[in-house]
Amino acid sequence: MTEVTLAVVLPLLGAFVLPLTRHTGVRWLAAVIGPALLAACALLLFAAWSAFDAPYTIALGSFAPPLGIAFYIDRLALLFALAVPLATLALWPAEAGADESVGRRQSLTLLLAGALSGLALSGDLFNLYVFYELAAVASYGLIVGNGNSPAYVAAFRYLMISALGSVVGLIGIALIYFKTGTLNLAHLSTLSEQLADPQGLAAFAMLVIGFGVKAEIFPVNGWVPEVYSAAGKRVAALLAGLASKLAVLVIVRVLLLVFPYDETRQLLLVLGIFGVAVGELAAWQARDLPRMLAWSSIGQLGVVFVAFSLPGTAGVIAGVTVAMHHLVVKSALFLLADRWDKAITRLRGAASTSHLGAALFVLFSLSLLGLPPLPGFWSKFLVLGGLAASASPLQLLAMGVILTGTVIEGAYLLRVIVMLYAGPDTATPVPRQRRGNLLSASLFALVLLAAAVLVDPLWQGIEALADRAVDTTGYQNTVLNTPEAGR
Repeated sequence: MTEVTLAVVLPLLGAFVLPLTRHTGVRWLAAVIGPALLAACALLLFAAWSAFDAPYTIALGSFAPPLGIAFYIDRLALLFALAVPLATLALWPAEAGADESVGRRQSLTLLLAGALSGLALSGDLFNLYVFYELAAVASYGLIVGNGNSPAYVAAFRYLMISALGSVVGLIGIALIYFKTGTLNLAHLSTLSEQLADPQGLAAFAMLVIGFGVKAEIFPVNGWVPEVYSAAGKRVAALLAGLASKLAVLVIVRVLLLVFPYDETRQLLLVLGIFGVAVGELAAWQARDLPRMLAWSSIGQLGVVFVAFSLPGTAGVIAGVTVAMHHLVVKSALFLLADRWDKAITRLRGAASTSHLGAALFVLFSLSLLGLPPLPGFWSKFLVLGGLAASASPLQLLAMGVILTGTVIEGAYLLRVIVMLYAGPDTATPVPRQRRGNLLSASLFALVLLAAAVLVDPLWQGIEALADRAVDTTGYQNTVLNTPEAGR
């Protein structure tokens, strides 16, 4: 089963090999090597998913945990790891030509894919931090890929906020190490009582702030609208749809294994409530589509954190469902915003130039609003049902904020839809969508519709996944009783 590690190794290796192939004169090799590596990673992970029987650990370098580098493989890790190559393939920067900037974007995309796969599989705080920093470095380069002044300014702002978050997160990791003497998550879970004090809770808050920068959590998400507006829309889709989910997974793993306390769940709940309120209100006030989608992403990730704040398997089921739905829908919406990146009022009549693009926008909008039987309905139903079952004052407040946010969301999405199908403005016609973007968005639409049809098997799979994810004793036994590398 050690082949799973290739999902991390191959993209990282490809990121360094790809620039060399572009100078060999064999352009077709440079064009296919990235997608081929990602496809190979997807096949390896799908094979691991199909053959999965029980969680297992891969101890790299033959150092048994808690020493050395450990990868922990369960359904939750495999789901997020499999999402990385699949989403990256759909969002691959496949522009034709010999432009060096295209080659750089492709190399950085592979670097990001390798780092995100590492975040999904790693079972050690230090290695999680290393992969997080690799993902951050790749993100900086992708943001400035357009080479324009707004992109440089946005990337610099993101760099400053991300660097501050990295320092705060590293301090949190240091506090945990000084208190427990270990950074292995399984080992830490056996010592979690030592972290149930103000110092331990402060360390968790620092980790939330550190990893929360990329997870778009309140209040360290001020970079989002500027970056997603200035960067290429495929880059925005990668960061908003994919990268943010892996950062969320890191926080959730730490919450479930090391800090399974009411205080830590309440912290996520409060930050999620603020994220929903700020994100939806700002999206309603936005007057151009990319900024509207950026603020909307903040609001929807707030719902993700509210979902994961629910205790037990209910929280994992709701959180995974909302996160996967957001990955599909938000990635597709940013693709559609590629040539619809002007003021919303200038989108008048866009449906006449791109019938498919407008129809896809309507489909994804309806799912975001929770119209049954689309997956967005089930994801919101699970979150609201979990909050209602607990019924504490704070959770009832979260219910009210999410419902109010849905009404606001409907107002600004309907505003865009009305403009798309209004009478066209012959003086300034809206550009047609790129075929590649429409194809990728259509693939995401097929995934969305397939999920709407396959509700029952998906529910059973996510329920089994959640049962394993909250089994801390099983996690400890699987990791700490692994004497050698691999399995």
